[in-house]
Amino acid sequence: MRGVFSVLLTAGLLAGVPVLAEAGELGPCPAAKISPVSLPHVKRALKANQEVTVVALGSSSTAGSRASDVAHTYPAILQAELERALPTSHVAVLNRGVGGQDAAEMVARLERDVLAISPTLVIWQVGANGAMKGMDPDVFRRLVDSGVKRLEAAGIDVVLMDNQRAPAILSSAQHVKIDQALAEIAAKHGAGLFARGRLMDLWQQDGFPYADFIAEDGVHHNDRGYACLAKALATSILEGVGPEPTIRTVQAAAARVDPRSISP
Repeated sequence: MRGVFSVLLTAGLLAGVPVLAEAGELGPCPAAKISPVSLPHVKRALKANQEVTVVALGSSSTAGSRASDVAHTYPAILQAELERALPTSHVAVLNRGVGGQDAAEMVARLERDVLAISPTLVIWQVGANGAMKGMDPDVFRRLVDSGVKRLEAAGIDVVLMDNQRAPAILSSAQHVKIDQALAEIAAKHGAGLFARGRLMDLWQQDGFPYADFIAEDGVHHNDRGYACLAKALATSILEGVGPEPTIRTVQAAAARVDPRSISP
């Protein structure tokens, strides 16, 4: 049912689609241009007035490490943005982020945490821990590729999310190759790619340094980073499903979340 918040805590560039935010308590989200993601299963479900279940699969930046509370994690904000933009649709975002994990551990729990739920869409954030631990990019590529194959075989839309521009990741020798592997896997399978790193590059070029969106630990997002990430991702998803009568453009709301808009 619409309005039921199902986030559980244990979550290329598009010409001419700006993501803006007015100044808020966390600061503004910079203007940026992002790519729409191809989401045929989501689009079909919306047209049929069926519930859209989104699984946010990932590590600590999906779980929400360094967020001030669960309402400030990216899956929680994504839920609120999609409900606002799709007021007559049924959308649930489930947070399946587990801190410290990377590709091998996530592939191992695909059946339990993803396939058993039969979601419409999986947003798979992966690679940060692999980069920081010096994982072999070829091993990483094989693991993620195998996971994407399983998800697509189950009739699930897939969006891969690459790494944040954080000091601990930028200092890794493997982070560029891992991001490249994600882009190549997405292209190979026709999956979506949410290029978080490129988005943050654009923010910095527009005068918003990486540090504005990264917590003091030098790894994770702060509340502003999670909010701006989620708003950009919501726009990418909405552009991907195309113009529908029920879709409202994601307006550049302030980078803040009113917990009253999210029901447990």
